[in-house]
Amino acid sequence: MSFPELSTPDRELYSTEPEQPNRPDRKTQLKHLALFLLTFVTVSFTGILYVGQSGRAEGFLDMLPEGMLFASVFLLFLAAHEFGHYFAALHHKVRVTLPYFIPIPIGIGTVGAVIRIKEKIEDTTKLFDIGIAGPIAGFVISVATLLYGFGTLPGPEFIANFDGHEDVITYVDQYGSYPELPPSESEGMVITLGNTLFYDFLAGFFDNVPPMWEMYHYPFLFAGWLGLFFTALNLMPVGQLDGGHILYSLIGYRKHRVVARGSFGIITALAGVEAIPFIYQSFNQWLPSIPQIPILIWAGVLYFLLQKAYRREAAWVAPVWAVSILSSVGFIFLSGNGMEGSGSLIWLFWSFFLTFFVGLEHPPAMYERRLSPARRVLGWASMVIFLLCISPNPIYYLN
Repeated sequence: MSFPELSTPDRELYSTEPEQPNRPDRKTQLKHLALFLLTFVTVSFTGILYVGQSGRAEGFLDMLPEGMLFASVFLLFLAAHEFGHYFAALHHKVRVTLPYFIPIPIGIGTVGAVIRIKEKIEDTTKLFDIGIAGPIAGFVISVATLLYGFGTLPGPEFIANFDGHEDVITYVDQYGSYPELPPSESEGMVITLGNTLFYDFLAGFFDNVPPMWEMYHYPFLFAGWLGLFFTALNLMPVGQLDGGHILYSLIGYRKHRVVARGSFGIITALAGVEAIPFIYQSFNQWLPSIPQIPILIWAGVLYFLLQKAYRREAAWVAPVWAVSILSSVGFIFLSGNGMEGSGSLIWLFWSFFLTFFVGLEHPPAMYERRLSPARRVLGWASMVIFLLCISPNPIYYLN
């Protein structure tokens, strides 16, 4: 992911800072290296929770090598993505920082990495090249990671290396394969990763592929899936995300503005599918168990978000608000899960992130040049990659 320092239309068109070469000093290099190493540590330790083979480990630290393997593979993807942007910027002589890796001691140990472009890019050809280089590099690494993971898969008996899978192990021992769904006797909620068209396509060429509710125990599959999903998130055609840079360069400011605003409406509908059950489950001890109450709460939050995101343009706020609410409520009750469904709140977070940090519209460039035929093909191919790798329900829980 890359973010220009001058990122809003009302900023100065040209940087007033003195021209600096893309040669970070030793102190800067050490700072970026320290962030990378700290991220490697946090991803290694949180990765143990997913890929650590607890069934044959005497203690938490015994599983550290497995966590470090996952961290190495996943951070290879992040590095490829960010250095794709970085080297494309160097090629076009655009001032840019080294990647900032962002550690966090929860989840998967990181929220990703970013570079900061230190000047406004006024040429759509440069904008396109820098925007697309990261997703393409990361996508290639993710595909290679998945192919290696699928090609070296152990048999279903591998699940015996993990605690808390007694019912699954019994099924595997009896039938020699994974059950299609978690055994009903399993206790608690079972974390499940959302399948995607591309992941499912690759998996179809291999045997012994674990179900999505066990896949995260396999470090190469989990890292590859995360790589595809992070690539898709960055390829969303919104604001100054990589996909925003790409689509803006392909179709221009006015058409991109419509696509970006429509895409945000879809994201808020997905956020509502997560938020409404979450509100219901979180506050049903204090509020009457009436489904309409969490719906009304989310409707108020959504109206506030849309007012901010669409700059109070009623022609956009009112219809998107109505369609988003109806879509969220319809899916919740027609899917069969009702208010008992549980998700990861990724789209809720993404709705706020896009509204307050990214913005929906791409600032107009001074020189909107028509891209070369090869770039246009690559650009539209990246939009196809987005559709093939995105999951409407990326992480959820089965009872």
